Amino acid sequence: MVTLHEGGIYLIKGTELRESYSGDAEKAREGTIAYGILRQHNTSGDMKDLKLRFDALTSHDITYVGIIQTARASGLEKFPIPYVLTNCHNSLCAVGGTINEDDHVFGLTAAQRYGGVYVPPMQAVIHQYAREMLAAGGKMILGSDSHTRYGAMGTMAVGEGGPELVKQLLSRTYDIKMPEVVAIYLEGEPRPGVGPQDVALAIIGAVFKNGFVKNKVMEFVGPGVSNLSMDFRIGVDVMTTETTCLTSVWRTDDKTREFFEIHKRPEAFKALEPAQAAYYDALVKVDLSAIKPMIALPYHPSCVYTIDEVNDNAEALLAETEERARVAFGDKVKVSLREKIVNGRIHVDQGIIAGCAGGGFENICDAADIMRGGSIGDGNFTLNVYPASTPIYMELIKNGVCASLMETGAVIKPAFCGPCFGAGDTPANNAFSIRHSTRNFPNREGSKVQEGQIASVALMDARSIAATAANQGVLSSAEYFTGNYTHPKYFFDSRIYDNRVFDSRGKADPSVALQLGPNIKDWPQMPALTDNLLIKVVSEIHDPVTTTDELIPSGETSSYRSNPLRLAEFALSRKDPAYVGEAKAVQKAEKAREEANGLAAAVAEACPETVAAFDAVREDYPTANFSNTGIGSTIFAEKPGDGSAREQAASCQKVLGGWANVAREYATKRYRSNLINWGMLPLLIEEGELPFAKGDYIFLPGIAEAVRAKAETIKAVAVSPDGRREFTLRLGDLTDDEREIILDGCLINYYRNHA
Repeated sequence: MVTLHEGGIYLIKGTELRESYSGDAEKAREGTIAYGILRQHNTSGDMKDLKLRFDALTSHDITYVGIIQTARASGLEKFPIPYVLTNCHNSLCAVGGTINEDDHVFGLTAAQRYGGVYVPPMQAVIHQYAREMLAAGGKMILGSDSHTRYGAMGTMAVGEGGPELVKQLLSRTYDIKMPEVVAIYLEGEPRPGVGPQDVALAIIGAVFKNGFVKNKVMEFVGPGVSNLSMDFRIGVDVMTTETTCLTSVWRTDDKTREFFEIHKRPEAFKALEPAQAAYYDALVKVDLSAIKPMIALPYHPSCVYTIDEVNDNAEALLAETEERARVAFGDKVKVSLREKIVNGRIHVDQGIIAGCAGGGFENICDAADIMRGGSIGDGNFTLNVYPASTPIYMELIKNGVCASLMETGAVIKPAFCGPCFGAGDTPANNAFSIRHSTRNFPNREGSKVQEGQIASVALMDARSIAATAANQGVLSSAEYFTGNYTHPKYFFDSRIYDNRVFDSRGKADPSVALQLGPNIKDWPQMPALTDNLLIKVVSEIHDPVTTTDELIPSGETSSYRSNPLRLAEFALSRKDPAYVGEAKAVQKAEKAREEANGLAAAVAEACPETVAAFDAVREDYPTANFSNTGIGSTIFAEKPGDGSAREQAASCQKVLGGWANVAREYATKRYRSNLINWGMLPLLIEEGELPFAKGDYIFLPGIAEAVRAKAETIKAVAVSPDGRREFTLRLGDLTDDEREIILDGCLINYYRNHA
């Protein structure tokens, strides 16, 4: 089904795989599609150290306010490249009073003032609009959402935290080492009932846990590509984010050309193929014909099985899922998924087909074919369908698919990302939901462990969700559907965009004033890095992976994304509810230090334990004092940062006085970049017993000089009730600019200091 080949591989004439090659090996390294696109966008003159300029930017209404506020504080005058502001996350305006719609008004006035594109709420999810109206062959797009993936159109797209978009808005560059390129070699064609989510989950299951493609480029090649429709390719491509790859790109063909013609942008097509001989750093070989309908059980997209396996081993596999919940949640809640087994069959409570992964035209049409003439029943099971854009929705109305689905009891809703991050269709307590969406992390569907709530989500393809719905909630595989798929033709109608989307790209109007609602706040002042640091470990997390949803929950918190202080109150609230209070207590000492110009008595009054810890290390470091030593907090996590690109996972820690993370490794580049851009030290510690525990302090002597001097190791001293213990940390690779950002305290300070 999916096989991995470690080490280099040569692709000859697009179809033949070889481990050795007698030709020019260096030229073959330059023969990948990815290399050609990166070379075109690199400004450094050195293909080992890239400084990339993107062709366009995309953001949604959870991220664009903070990005524009940061850029504005750093001297933004106009958007130098097309910047699309979509409104698909805070669209409901159901909680928080006026604040969500205030963000939308801010977005519109920002597009008018700086020369951008504003897509009103409910018109399109961010990535579908970009596919339809922005992506182009051979181009690069940077988005402030982790699922920024447009590789199926030949566009290398990267999802990053907001500060990386700020750099592009200020005509700076995206700086990375040349990434490795992994060939995703497709052969065969999918069997009936298998959809893009099935293929995506099969790949994720094979490569996530071993980090096979982490921070690398996934390049889709091979004869199997041409056996997939564009909607199918898009559905696989968007899920590559869950492999932790950097980006993706596909070879293009006549189907790609037709896609752009349908969307009235034929000039956007570019023929992209690897060279006659192309070298790849590794290979993922996918036999499409061997893939069966899949399911990713809670609570990660990599918990992958075939649906048949789950049905045949329901008791054992659901018991394993309950154990994962027990490890993640402790005694806060009880997950009882085995209660869903009735007469030997698993009964689910909810089906969702939605967003950038599930809301495509073909997914919904095939689902309607499977359900035609049936009923979801009058019981507990519900089915909600969200087309990914208004043009898709309109075509489904015109061709009768919406009516066909509604007859079965399904509910059709407008374009909205809510079900993907807990802002819509949150299931009942202890309910089991199956979704063609992007993620099934703990509580991402909107339940709140801290209030005794839990729901569980499994990822499936729209076709098997429809088969389950046709069986009124009994978990079913679409492989056993014996009817016909009608495959109606898609006709793209852009009139709704023509009538509603504001587009003034390249035409800034500085006379337009930004409209700031009362919840839109500027970033607080952030100090520069001091000579030394004393940081308290205020949270200690030993889960194998910590997601950004656990660092800053999604769902209703999204209403406060434009208010840094208010949002910070939610940091780690579902993972470690004591974190905010602990961090604030330490921050109180730092504020006292700043206000009293390093007077120890003021710090002692604010937080006596901090002074006691500091007095202990001064025995060995007598020159340290509160004038040259900053005070802050840190968290330890084994592998933090999987999931969303949201910068708030880092910025909320900084707003609360955080100065660092300590980790064995960082799950994604984008989370580590967010830490750096908010002036936080991305510290690494080797495997083994930790020299500190929650509640201990860590003293970092000469940390500013170590950053400045590019030291390979960082000296640290753990201070606990049992005494002091010296140990070593690492910072990993940092560019010169990243070091300056950390020294300055954050990206805003960096730009202010280098204006």
